[in-house]
Amino acid sequence: MGAVKTKRMPRAVREQQMLDAAVRIFGQRGYMAASMDEIAELAGVSKPLVYLYLNSKEDLFTACIRREAAALTAAVRAGVRPELPVDRQLWEGLQAFFAHTAEHPDGWSVLHLQARTHGEPFAAEAAAMRTEIVAFVTRLVAVAAREAHRDPDLPEHEVAGLAEALVGAAESLAAWANSTPGVTARQAAATLMNFAWSGLGDLMSGQVWTPPAEQG
Repeated sequence: MGAVKTKRMPRAVREQQMLDAAVRIFGQRGYMAASMDEIAELAGVSKPLVYLYLNSKEDLFTACIRREAAALTAAVRAGVRPELPVDRQLWEGLQAFFAHTAEHPDGWSVLHLQARTHGEPFAAEAAAMRTEIVAFVTRLVAVAAREAHRDPDLPEHEVAGLAEALVGAAESLAAWANSTPGVTARQAAATLMNFAWSGLGDLMSGQVWTPPAEQG
């Protein structure tokens, strides 16, 4: 009976089953230590079938990165209601981000740790995901800042820098939250909002911190 079920399972379903197993193994053991034998065993298939569907360990890892990146960006976008004020949009986006990374710690490990540390083309796949999220946050910050300053020409590099800093902080905080027992997605999001939004609020009201004059 088991063999019949295996043969009749749709390819797309079987492939997702393999990717589920691969994300778990790559996320917990690391790319170099993970073996195709382990992945096949966890997926409940033969190793030749994994190669038949996904060609190689490199292609399998790339497929994992792409799937997890798409899922994370989709979760963040779905969590934001564009009709809300910008601070609420950012709050909901952060909650969605931290909820997803908490619910999928192996996927986050693949994106945040494994993909970035094993060279091209893996790092490029993770960077593409990050670029999309930074662009999304940049648009949120730009709308709020330009409206507050009544200045449609607020320098793009200033807005982009704020978005980069915010996303970088979120990435580090997600890694910390996933390794710290008892920290919820809501708590992580509130921590970053308290850290970032007060500063953004000052910036938008014109209260800009400036460095002290250099000493001669």
